[in-house]
Amino acid sequence: MPRFTFFLVPGLACLLTIGVCSAVEKPAAAKAEPAAQSVEQIAATARKSVVVITFAGRDGKQQGLGTGFVVDADGLIATNLHVLGQARQITVETADGKQHEVTSIHASDRSLDLALVRINVKGLTPLPVGDSDRLKEGQPVVAIGNPHGLKNSVVSGVVSAKRELEGRAMIQLAIPIEPGNSGGPLLDLQGRVQGILTMKSLLTLNLGFAIPINRLKPLLKKPNPIPMARWLTIGTLDPAEWTTLLDGRWRQRAGKILAEGMGSGFGGRTVCLAKQPPPDIPYELAVTVRLDDEAGAAGLIFHADGGDKHYGFYPSGGQLRLTRFEGPDVYSWTILAQQPSPHYRPGDWNTLKVRVEKDRILCYVNNHLVVKSNDIALQAGRVGLAKFRNTRAEFKHFQVARQLAEPTPPADLVKRINQSVDKLAGAASPGAELVDGLLPNAAASMSVLRDRAKHLEEQAAQMRQLAQAVHQKQVQGELLKVLRGKEDDIDLFHAALLIARLDNEELEVDGYRREIERMTRDLKRGLGKEADDKAKLAALNKYLFIDHGFHGSRSDHDYYNKANSYLNEVLDDREGLPITLSIIYMELARRLGLKVVGIGMPGHFVVKYIPVKGEGQLLDVFDDARPLPEKEARQRIEESTERPARDVDFAVVDKKAILIRILHNLLSVAHDERDVQSALRYLDTILAMAPDSVQDHVLRAVARRRAGDRKGALEDVDWALDHKPDDINLERIEEFRRELLRQGP
Repeated sequence: MPRFTFFLVPGLACLLTIGVCSAVEKPAAAKAEPAAQSVEQIAATARKSVVVITFAGRDGKQQGLGTGFVVDADGLIATNLHVLGQARQITVETADGKQHEVTSIHASDRSLDLALVRINVKGLTPLPVGDSDRLKEGQPVVAIGNPHGLKNSVVSGVVSAKRELEGRAMIQLAIPIEPGNSGGPLLDLQGRVQGILTMKSLLTLNLGFAIPINRLKPLLKKPNPIPMARWLTIGTLDPAEWTTLLDGRWRQRAGKILAEGMGSGFGGRTVCLAKQPPPDIPYELAVTVRLDDEAGAAGLIFHADGGDKHYGFYPSGGQLRLTRFEGPDVYSWTILAQQPSPHYRPGDWNTLKVRVEKDRILCYVNNHLVVKSNDIALQAGRVGLAKFRNTRAEFKHFQVARQLAEPTPPADLVKRINQSVDKLAGAASPGAELVDGLLPNAAASMSVLRDRAKHLEEQAAQMRQLAQAVHQKQVQGELLKVLRGKEDDIDLFHAALLIARLDNEELEVDGYRREIERMTRDLKRGLGKEADDKAKLAALNKYLFIDHGFHGSRSDHDYYNKANSYLNEVLDDREGLPITLSIIYMELARRLGLKVVGIGMPGHFVVKYIPVKGEGQLLDVFDDARPLPEKEARQRIEESTERPARDVDFAVVDKKAILIRILHNLLSVAHDERDVQSALRYLDTILAMAPDSVQDHVLRAVARRRAGDRKGALEDVDWALDHKPDDINLERIEEFRRELLRQGP
C-alpha cells in the first residue's frame, strides 16, 4: 500500500508521513494510425473472432447466453464474468458453428466483471487490442454481439462519454445494449477492440456501456487459472446439508445462502431443502432473509414432500403470507393468510420464524406473531427455503429445533437502553461511559438503537453513530481478547477477520473459520501419509494458485480497494494484497505443520518458509509464492524507500504488527476517500492494540478535529506533548494545540 500524509489540517502536512512514491512512464513513440474501415469491413473481419457463450442450468438445458471474443489463437476468450453464471458448465460456440466445453477460467475479476476462459482449440483468429485511454468522446465505434440469441448482430454508434460508474471507469455509448450482447467487443474503425460491452442503460433504449479494454490487460498479463472441476464447486451448497429443486441458482458465500434467477416452478418458484430432518412436532424453524425487490418473495417452507407439496411462510409484496402448496400450479395453492405487519422492515434483514404444533401453525416476523392458522392438511415433511419470481434473496441463520432461543431482548433491558440513549440528546458524539454501559448487551443495544432510528428521524444520525461505536467497541474487545497470551497462541486468521468485521457487522466470522477448515481438509486429502514438508509446501502452492486461482490484485484501481484488506472478501474473490494473501498462506501452512512466518518488508509484505533443516526461503505470496532471492528483495526495498536495505527490513514481524499494518492500509484508503469516520475507526483500533503509538495519536488528533471532536483532538495532542517523541515536530504540535484552543469550548 502507498504511504500517505493525512492532509486534514493545514500546517500539519509535514508532521507525519506514512509513505510516498511515484513513477513516471515515458510515452511510447507515436505509431502510424491504421487506415479506417467501413462498418461492413469491420463486421466481416471481426465475426470470425466473436463467439457465443452459454451456461447450463441444473437440468442441463441452456440457462444463460452472452458473447465473447478471441484474444489468443490458442483458445483464449474474453467476456464478462456475469456471462459465465455461477458454478455451471460453460460452452463456447465458435464462428464455424462448432461447440466447445470451457476447460478453465483463465482469469477473472469480480469487481470489474471481466473474465477470460480457455477452450481446447488452436488456430483461432484473435481480435487486435487497442488502447482505450486514447479513445475520444464522439469517436465512431462498432459493437458486435448476440442480443436475445440473434448471433453476430452488428450496430454502430459513437462514444458518448467516458465516465465513472460505481467506482469503475466505463465507456458510455450511443448504442443499445441488449441481453446477450454482454461480453461482446466494442471496436474502433481500425478494427481494434476498445471495450467490452457490459450493460444496458435503464434511462433510454439507445444507450449502453462498455468496460475499457485496458482494464482487461492486467488479466492477460497475470492470469489466475481455475480448472473447470474447481469452478463448478465455487459457491455450491454442501450436498450433505442441502437439496435444491426447481432450478434457480443457489449458492453460498461463507455464512450466507444466496438465491437468484427464475426457478422452473410456477411463479418462478425454486426450493432448497435441508437434508437434516426436523424434530418431532412441536418444533420451530427460523431464518433471517433480505430481498433485493419487495415485489418478489422468499422465506421458509416446511412439511415438504420433496416435490410440489409444502407450506410456505414468506414476505410477498411487502406483506406476510402463509400458503399451502399442493401441486405445480396456482390452482393447487391455497393462501391461508396474507397481511401487512408494522414489524416487517422492507429492504432490510427480517427474521422469520414458524412454530409447528400438532393442530396449529404460528408465524412470526422479527419475533412478533403475525399469522395463526389451524390448517392441518399437510402433516409432516422436510424443512427449508424457497424463493419466487426473479427477486434475489439472501438467507442467514437458518435454524431448526424443538424450541429456538428468544432473539428479542427482555423488556426491562430495552427500557434501560432507551433511557441511556435519551441522555445522548445534544451531545456531539457518544461518550465512552455510554458506550461501555451498552457493551455487555451489544447485540440487543444495536437492535434497539436501529429501531429508534427508524421511528425518530431527528435522532437517527446520533443513534446510528452510537450503534457503530458499540459495534466497534465490541469488535475491539474481541480483537484484544484474541491477542492475549503467547505469540504462538494468537489466532491471526481470526483476528484479521475481526478487522474486516469493523466495517461490516454482518460478516459471519464462524462461516469463514469453517471455510478455512474445509480448505485444510481438501489439502490434506491430497497428501499421502508420508508426505514430507517439501511435498506439503508444493501441495499448498498448487492448491492456492493453480487449483483455486488465488492471486494478487493486478491494477492500481483494484490494488487500492478496501476489499483487498478484508480477509473474508479475499477468500471469496481469491484476490488480495500481499499481506492478506500471506495471512491465508500462513494459516494453511500452520495447519499442515509447516513453519511460515511474516516478513514486513517496506512496501511489500512477504513470508519466509523455515524448514526443520537448512536455510529459510523468502516467498512472495502476491506472486504465487515465488521464491524471492535476498538480492532482489534488497533491490525492491531500495527502490521503494530510496535508502539502503537494512537487516531489520527482513525481521520476522509479530502478529499484532501484521494486524496494525492492515489497519494502516485501510487508513490510507480512508484518507484518499476523505472518509473521516472510517479513519477514526481504524485509528481507535490501532491505539487499542498499541496505545503508545505517538504517530497514531497525532493522526487521530487531526481526524478528530476534522470530525468536530475538539475535546478528543486536544486529548491526543496533550498526550503527544507529554511524551515528547523525537520523530515529530513538537513546535507544529504546539501550534496545532493553540489553534484548537482558539476555537473555544
